[in-house]
Amino acid sequence: MDGKATLDGRRGWFAIGAENISKPMNLGNLVRSAHAFGAAFVFLIDAHYTARASRSDTSDAAAQLPVYDVADVGALHLPRNCALVGVELVDEAVPLPSFRHPRTAAYVFGPERGSLSPAMLARCDHVVRIPTRFCINLAVAGAIVMYDRLVSSRQFADRPIGTASVQPLRRNASSGDCAPADTCGR
Repeated sequence: MDGKATLDGRRGWFAIGAENISKPMNLGNLVRSAHAFGAAFVFLIDAHYTARASRSDTSDAAAQLPVYDVADVGALHLPRNCALVGVELVDEAVPLPSFRHPRTAAYVFGPERGSLSPAMLARCDHVVRIPTRFCINLAVAGAIVMYDRLVSSRQFADRPIGTASVQPLRRNASSGDCAPADTCGR
């Protein structure tokens, strides 16, 4: 590996889903984030809006990746070997920082003013929670989970333990780009 991480260099894939989503702005933001983080597809279970009707998606993500509308939990069919991961604030859920993301996974989020249905929780292979004091915005939760999956993929160098090991950045005079000080001019 040359030290450069790319979304395309990851192994496996993931999908993002929402059950009973009712706010078009949240749907638009969730689909946009899924597109930005490289989701294979988006699925919506019993949604009040379609991805096409969502607002706030300036990347037109619904036209760039498949979006599946599913009538109910029983009608949800995922590809073979795809783990269904529910994201919910329940006591038995694994804290997200301790969770090992499956190679192929479909993450599903509950509605804005509610939780994943008992039927959905029963279908999940794993349930994780973002360690917050209370529920956060659905689209924000989706972005956090996708970012955690990306960081957990180990494509990036480990983070420095303390500030003493952080290399200062120097600006390249010709391009204006920043680079660690010990690599400038090489």
